[in-house]
Amino acid sequence: MGDRFNNYVDKNTYFTPQRIRFYRIQNSLTQAQLANKLDVSEQAVYNWEHGIRTPKMFYINKMAQLFNVNSASLLAIDGQPKICDSYILGILICIPIIGTIACGTPILAEQNIDGYTTELFEEKPDGTLFALKCQGDSMEPKIPNGATVTVRLQPTVEDDEIAAVLVDNDEEATLKRVKHVGKQVMLMPENKKYDPILLNEENPGRILGKVVKVSYNL
Repeated sequence: MGDRFNNYVDKNTYFTPQRIRFYRIQNSLTQAQLANKLDVSEQAVYNWEHGIRTPKMFYINKMAQLFNVNSASLLAIDGQPKICDSYILGILICIPIIGTIACGTPILAEQNIDGYTTELFEEKPDGTLFALKCQGDSMEPKIPNGATVTVRLQPTVEDDEIAAVLVDNDEEATLKRVKHVGKQVMLMPENKKYDPILLNEENPGRILGKVVKVSYNL
């Protein structure tokens, strides 16, 4: 992957030191006790709580498990892309995963952070990013079942771009290629065995954002 030259979360935009102290005290732990559970020095915990140093995502996740909270509770999330690690070949961006999105028959869209994923970019991307897990085969072969898509939050997309779209009174989400036909919008599947979804006044929908990256295991 290349030589790593920044191994920590960006403390100025992503990490809130006071949150570690809050949850530590809430769980009746001293700095020494927390350090022992994390297998780090007491000085390391002191540095985290005072913003002198910032912990790796590994320790953020361990603390979240220890405090029985979501990792988001220890992070100051503002929706902007955050650098987790830097490499000669690019930068690794931490992206919140928002529920699961359906490819095919839409499923209920969960509007909660389920965790975090990381994606490698050549440079820090613009805009607000979030990730979605795909289920179904309507976008195969472009986006296979189980893939993770990175979406840039934006209310509109151009024709032939793939978007995450809320349908059914903003209660369900689906992933489709967009085509504008007059005042109507066609949500086009890649898999020909599925029919397009027509959005109009009788069947409204709302674009969440544009898919900018697709990741999956072979």
